[in-house]
Amino acid sequence: MLDKLKSAVRNVPDFPEPGIQFKDITPILADHELMRFAVDTMAARWADAGITKVIGIESRGFLLGAMLAERMDVGFVPVRKMGKLPYTTLQETYDLEYGTDTIEMHIDALSDGDRVLIHDDVIATGGTAAASHRLVESAGAQLVGYCFLIELSFLKGRNLLDPSIPMQSLLDY
Repeated sequence: MLDKLKSAVRNVPDFPEPGIQFKDITPILADHELMRFAVDTMAARWADAGITKVIGIESRGFLLGAMLAERMDVGFVPVRKMGKLPYTTLQETYDLEYGTDTIEMHIDALSDGDRVLIHDDVIATGGTAAASHRLVESAGAQLVGYCFLIELSFLKGRNLLDPSIPMQSLLDY
């Protein structure tokens, strides 16, 4: 089934800019069996980890992340780009290839004692996931793991993540 999942990912050349091979997961989302398989497989990996919240990183991390949280019977917390959340936020700035970006999370989204799983559809350079980890720590919660549908291993994003925290990726490119 993993082969079927991988073959459903569509490569879109030169999006969002020339030279980028965008990994489009919408064919997976359109196929309820593949979507269920992906969510069930990710949830099974973390079933005994005592997770209380799943963070989904904007924007595609919201899609499977919310389903993952529901499947695990835990809360879901969106992490968004600066200025998109309506309430008081915690912020983390991280480096991009040319500049910086900032993500936010509501200040009351996590509590001391929360055990958190960070989810995104793709890990590329790792900056957003690492910044999300810092948000978890600044809220006083504990990061239990990282969960990605796709890892673009040639970009070495996992090198930016805490190596003591378990990481799952279903597909590797």
